[in-house]
Amino acid sequence: MIRPLFFALAATLSLTSTVQADPRADYVDFCADCHDANRLGGTGPALIPQTLKRMRGPKVAAVIRDGRVTTQMPGFSDDLTEDRIAALADYLKTPLEAVPPWGTEQIMASRVMDDDYDSVDAPVWASDPMNITLAVETGDHSVSVLDGDTFEVLDRFATPFAVHGGPKFDPTGRFVFIMSRDGWVQKYDIWALKQVGRVRAGLNSRNIAMSGDGKWLAVANYLPNTLTILSTEDLSVAEVHDVKGKDGTPSRVSAVYQAPPRESFVLALKDVPEIWEVSYSETPNLAIFAGGLAHDWRIEGPVAQDTAFPIRKITTPDYLDDFFFDQSYEHVMGASRKGTDGLVVDLVIGQKVADLELAGMPHLGSGITWKYKDTTVMATPHLKEAVISVIDMQTWETVKTIPTEGPGFFMRSHENSKYVWADVFFGPNRDVMHIIDKETLEIVKSMRPVPGATVAHVEFTKDGSHALVSVWEDEGEVLIYNAETLEIVKRLPMRKPSGKYNVWNKITFSEGTSH
Repeated sequence: MIRPLFFALAATLSLTSTVQADPRADYVDFCADCHDANRLGGTGPALIPQTLKRMRGPKVAAVIRDGRVTTQMPGFSDDLTEDRIAALADYLKTPLEAVPPWGTEQIMASRVMDDDYDSVDAPVWASDPMNITLAVETGDHSVSVLDGDTFEVLDRFATPFAVHGGPKFDPTGRFVFIMSRDGWVQKYDIWALKQVGRVRAGLNSRNIAMSGDGKWLAVANYLPNTLTILSTEDLSVAEVHDVKGKDGTPSRVSAVYQAPPRESFVLALKDVPEIWEVSYSETPNLAIFAGGLAHDWRIEGPVAQDTAFPIRKITTPDYLDDFFFDQSYEHVMGASRKGTDGLVVDLVIGQKVADLELAGMPHLGSGITWKYKDTTVMATPHLKEAVISVIDMQTWETVKTIPTEGPGFFMRSHENSKYVWADVFFGPNRDVMHIIDKETLEIVKSMRPVPGATVAHVEFTKDGSHALVSVWEDEGEVLIYNAETLEIVKRLPMRKPSGKYNVWNKITFSEGTSH
C-alpha cells in the first residue's frame, strides 16, 4: 500500500508543480487587470523587456512578491510560491510575440484631460517663477516642485511609471511635459500646481523635445518605430511618422532634440546610419533650411497642410545614437554605443566634417560647454572609462583628458560658477563628486557627502549660487550646496531622487546644462 500511495502522491506533486509553473496563466490571473492582457500597460505600466530593462530578474520578482510601497501594486506572496514568482518574472522579461498598432487612433483613445483642472492668471504661490526647480523622484514615481530661493517644496505630484529623458518646459516656463519609458506624456501646470492631462504617445519611448515656439512636442519611440508629434495645447496628435531609413529599414528612435535656430527637431536613430531633421517651421523655406540640399527633403506619409513636418534624411558614416550640439545648432557631435570614436556632422551641408577622439563610450547627452581661453570647449563623461574628455569646439581636437575615480554619467555647471561638477556614477566610487576648475581643467576637490551612497546629477539655481545634488538611493535626499564655498546648507529627504531641472536654466539653454 505504501509504494502505490508514494507514486500517486509524486504524480500529484509533479502535476501541481507543472500547473504552478505556468507564468502566462498567472499573468492573466494576477497582472492583466492593471497591465493589460498584452502586457503593454493599463492603469499599471507596460511589463515588457524594453520597459523593465533596468530591473533585473530578482528585482522584478521582489516587486511581484512584495508590491510597491505608495503605489497600487500589491504583493502576491500569499498567492504565489517562490517558483511561480520566479517564473512570472522571467516571463515578463521575454519579448512580445507581436507589437500591436499604436498610431493616431490608439494614441488619441488614450488621451485624458483632467476635468478638475482650471487655468489660473498668475502663480498660486509667491516664488520667482523663473527659479522653480523640479526634482524627479524615481523611488515612488513622483516630482517635487521646489522654490529655488527657499528650497521649500511647493508641490509633490505623481508621474507615470519610470520617468525618462528629462522634463521639458514650454518657453514661458509655466507648463512642463514629462515622459515615461512606457510612452505616457504628462502635462503639468506649474502656476496652478495641477496636472492638465496625459496621453500615451508610444509603447516604449526614449525622450521628448519641445519646439522653439512651444507649440509642438516630439516623442522618440523605440516601440513602435515612430516619431509622434503632439500639440502642446491639448496633447492631441499632430502627426505620427513611421521611422524607416532611405532603404526602407525600420529603426528605433534613440533620441529627439530641438534645434531652435533651425526651427527643427533632430533625431538620433538606433538601427540605420542616418540623422533625421524634422521641420516645424510654419513657413519653411526648404532650400535654405536644408542648406541648399532641397532634394534631401521628403514628406513621409499623409500630412495635413496645416501640420506639415517635412523630413530631411542625412546619411552618416556610422550609427549614431547620442548627440551634442554646438550653441549655433549648425554642428552635431555624435557617437554610437560602440564607444570607439565620435564624429561631427555639419547640419548645413549634411556631411561629416571632423572625427572626435572619444574612446570609452562618451555620454554626449550630458555634455556641457563653457568659455575657455579664446575658445569654447565641450566636456563629456564616459560610461566605460574613468575619464572626462574636454574638446575644443572650433578645432574639434581634444584639449585634455581628465582622469576620474570611475566612469561618470552627468556633468553640470553654470555661467556664474567657476566649477564643473562631475559624478562617478559607476563602480565602487559612486559616492564621489568631482569639482573641476574651468580655467585649469584640474580636479580641485573630490567630495564624498554620503559615503557608500550613489551621488549624482547636479542642477544649479537660476543665479548659479546654489547647486542641487541627488543622493540616488531609495531613502535618499537632495543636497543643497553653496556653489562658492562647496558647503551643504540644506538637505531635502526624497525617494531615490534622480534629475533636477531649473526652469530658467532650461528655457534659456544655459551653457552649463544639457539641452
